[in-house]
Amino acid sequence: MISRSTISGAVLAALASAPAVAQLVIYPAKGQSAAQQQKDETECHAFAKKQTGHDPAQSTQYAVAPPPQHEGERVRGAARGAAGGAIIGAIAGGAGTGAAIGAVAGTMVGGARQRRKQEEYQQAASQHEQAEAQKQQQFQRAYAACFEGKGYTVK
Repeated sequence: MISRSTISGAVLAALASAPAVAQLVIYPAKGQSAAQQQKDETECHAFAKKQTGHDPAQSTQYAVAPPPQHEGERVRGAARGAAGGAIIGAIAGGAGTGAAIGAVAGTMVGGARQRRKQEEYQQAASQHEQAEAQKQQQFQRAYAACFEGKGYTVK
């Protein structure tokens, strides 16, 4: 099951990986032609890529692996707990009760393990999104600076 925060994170990652240049509005302030502006766009993209080491056109939406599926953690925990409880119960003379107690305890441990792994994934995804957003901002600043240097107004 994918949580709402995981879906929100995927949406943010998709937005962050959209080309940064799409957020800029560039006006030819010195009467540059459409053909000249197209040429300057190509040059400024190459300039910004070289300056930042980042190319929004090559960014990947899913640099962090998709969320791991941990549905089996509780079942495996219950099985391990039941087996351990049965052994302890057999020694103590109540194998059925020991297995039941062990299964409940194992289910709880498995659930905790599942939650911990999901939290780790969400933290890694969040860190990746922040790093990607920072790269996008750096690229956008370099791209805008290039255009401004060529006599354009950038908003």
